[in-house]
Amino acid sequence: MSATDPDDLALKKGTAELLVLAQLEYRPSHGYEIAQRIAARSAGAVSFQAASLYPVLYRLERRGLIAGRWVEKAGQRRRRYYRLTAEGRRVLARRRESWDAFIRAIQQAAGLQYA
Repeated sequence: MSATDPDDLALKKGTAELLVLAQLEYRPSHGYEIAQRIAARSAGAVSFQAASLYPVLYRLERRGLIAGRWVEKAGQRRRRYYRLTAEGRRVLARRRESWDAFIRAIQQAAGLQYA
């Protein structure tokens, strides 16, 4: 697939949303922290630049899956911290189930086996 292929773009959009929601499962975080955690958890295989991460955060917030609030700390610039909403938790659970089924099907169809 190419970068302009609509199917590729839809897959990337859904993947980005799943990754962001998963990072907020246990604690609120600001955008840079979310991006750092995704990179660390994927051993650097997945990374986000601000230009691609913040539109995902804004979209999830508009849909009510995450909620953001501004926090100011002494000696630091203000940051917007995001947390998962109840609806966001439900969507995260559904997306994980869907991705798990999809990954299992790909593994089976491709003859991939992991210990």
